[in-house]
This record gives sequence, structure tokens and C-alpha cells, in this order.
Amino acid sequence: MGYATPCADAPRSGGESQRSALGLLCSGGRQRTDSTHVLAAVRTLNRMEFVGETLRAALEALAAAAPHWLSPLVTAEWARRYGTRVDSYRFPKGDNVRQEWAEQVGRDGFSVLEAVYAPRAPAWLRAIPAVQILRRAWVQQYHRDSEGVRWREGKDLPPARRRLSSPYDPDARYGLKRGSGWCGFKTHLSETCEPDAPHLVTHVLTTDATVADTAVTEAVHQGLEQRELLPDEHDVDAGYVTAAHIVAARDEYGIELVGPVGLDTCHENHEGEHFTQSVFTIDWDARKAVCPQGKVSASWSDQRKSSGTPLSRVHFTAQDCAACPARDKCTRASNGKWGRSLTLLPREQQQVLDQRRQEQRTEEWKKRYDIRAGVEGTISQAVRRTGIRHTRYTGLAKTHLGNVLAATTINIIRLDAWLNGTPLGPTRTSHLAALTLAA
Repeated sequence: MGYATPCADAPRSGGESQRSALGLLCSGGRQRTDSTHVLAAVRTLNRMEFVGETLRAALEALAAAAPHWLSPLVTAEWARRYGTRVDSYRFPKGDNVRQEWAEQVGRDGFSVLEAVYAPRAPAWLRAIPAVQILRRAWVQQYHRDSEGVRWREGKDLPPARRRLSSPYDPDARYGLKRGSGWCGFKTHLSETCEPDAPHLVTHVLTTDATVADTAVTEAVHQGLEQRELLPDEHDVDAGYVTAAHIVAARDEYGIELVGPVGLDTCHENHEGEHFTQSVFTIDWDARKAVCPQGKVSASWSDQRKSSGTPLSRVHFTAQDCAACPARDKCTRASNGKWGRSLTLLPREQQQVLDQRRQEQRTEEWKKRYDIRAGVEGTISQAVRRTGIRHTRYTGLAKTHLGNVLAATTINIIRLDAWLNGTPLGPTRTSHLAALTLAA
């Protein structure tokens, strides 16, 4: 899902034509994109809180919808365990006792599900959203076999992108970035950044918190293409850039995707000088690689990553590497058939990757890329003016709508400032930084 302001050159209704006459927005030029986290409108729960609160939510829904049907199932123990909000501070102390508590909750939950799905139970009970969430959560969190109900170990849990994080917002997921975790979503804002025009948000994309930035680059370009707002240059941070993205943006959309790629480093932890991949000469037609000492590779095989990305593995023999005078700068392989190895992307992607690695070391490229930092100000403005980091709604669709409205608010504020000649705010500098600059 995404949002974009119409392009000035696109066909539109009379009202939109009047806006386009200002010439403030059209395709081409430069745009930049960045993301920020969005906290869900629910509590962040640990696993034990989650299962307890999920069962409590289902019991609350059943008690409201079918009190006479539920009454025979409820015991005094259930009322004590699930009668109030489930919080960690109410849990028993000790890991073993807590695991027993979690497994007891699992047994209680299965008892409710068995009763709901019994042949004589009203069929409409199964359609209650809280009951459906209970069923999904119990499949994800528990094993049930001839030995009884058991708490799943961490390695047996579904991946975070598929695992429920709250019974009250089934779209929210627990994400982790730079050591910080949150339950909710992520929003990606794209904006124009021409020096002689207002900087307007052109596209909003909302995902759950587990979706990496690298997975949305294509979606952002598709959204901009649909609104005829594709830029000539798209400036993003490293999270949005791979060699495949650079090639696809250029070939499919005519966009130059500008952002740093991973450095060319040795795959081993060498101290001091070492041979990176760039010092090897690659003969793509002959499917050979030549090392700095003139040795030719002995093996070239085409493979795929688990994600399906094609790549090539190139190996040099252990015999060549063992006698090499520069071995300490190249490889530490000490046994087996092979010595130094290289991993190459498909030819076009690898060449683009090598070119970008050279470019991003130059001062010219760094100065050109400085413009990307401005999008941080847009994120900051959206946070301060609209509270975009805290959704007021549950569900991905409503959260996305809220983000679109936030972006619209930012555009209105910026258009007002532009038309009234209000200058852009200066970059904030701390007192300590200003003192250092003055010195």
C-alpha cells in the first residue's frame, strides 16, 4: 500500500489541474526515502503475557457473546487466572514454575477450542475473531501430542514475520533494528528534494515491523510509477540498496538508485593488509579468476542462496595457495581441496557493485549523497507534528491510512510555508557541537 501526490504532467480532473498549474510536483528530478518505526496501539507482550492475554481475550469475547454456553466451562481457578489483565509481575517466581503456568494456560486454551469446535457447539462461535486468534496462537506457541501440551522451544516457533504478537492487533509484529525492538509497524516516506521547489511527500508505504528496508525498494518504485512520479535519481540509505536493486531501478524504471553498498572486505578476519575481492581479475567469458600472484582459479560453479539469489563460487587450489608468498594477506584455509575462494553475483550485478564501491569512496560521490540526510528532517517533522510513531488504530490498513493522513498534513504545512515565503528551518546544532566548531 502506498500514497502519492499526483504528478503535474498527468491527466486529472479540473480541480487537480488547477493545482498542477503551480508546477510544484512532477516526475523526474531527485527524491529520497527513509523509514521509521510505528508503535502499535497495543501493549508489547512477552510470550507468557501473550498466551495468557490471548486466552483472556477469547474468554471475554465468549462471555459477552454466549454467556450461557460458556458458563459450564468456567471454574473458580479460571476466574482467578484470567479475570484480570495478565501482567508479568503477577506470574509465579522461578523458571520451572512459570513454564508450568504457561503449559496450564495451554491446556485451558485447548479446552476452550475443543468446546468451541465440538459438533453440538453453535457454529458461529468459531467465527468470533478472538477465537480465531486463539486458535492461530495456540498452533504457534504449543505442541500437543500423546504426551500432553508442551511449551514450544524458541527454535520451534514460527518466524517473527508470521508470529502473532498481540491478540488485539493481529497485524502487529515484533521488529528489531540496531538492537532496539518494538511491536507494530514500519512506515517509509519518500519526498522530493529539489532546491527550487517545496519538499513534498510523494509516497507512503506501511509494512509490519519485520519487513526489512531492502524488501520494499521495488514496491516504492512501483508506487511512484503508478502515479507517474518516478524520479531520475533516488537517494536512499544502505538498507534499501543491493546490486540487484541498482540494476533493476536502472533497467526497469530508468532510475539511478544512489546509496552506499557493502564494503569490499575479505571474508576472513585478517589483521593489517589483506587481499579484497577487487584485486582479483575476473574473466567472465572464460569463467576464470586470476589472483594478484597470477594463479588461475581451478573451479567455477553456479549456485543459489537459500533466498533464490543466483551466485557463483570460484575456488583456487590448496596447492597454489600453500606455496604463495602472499598467502598471509589472502587466506587462512589450512586443509581440504581448496584454498582461497570468491563469491560473485551475476555478471551485471557484480560489475555494478564493483563500480559503486569505487564511486562511494570519492569526495564527489559523498558530497552528492549528502542530500539524502534531509529526509531525516521529514521524519522528525512527521513525528513532532503528527505523532506518526504511535498509531491510533489497530490493523495494517488503518495504520497505513493514518500515515497517509500524516504525510498529507506535512505537505499542507510545507505548501503553506512555501507560498508564504517561510524559509526552511536550519539544521539544529547542539551547544557542545557549536563550541567545537567555533574552536
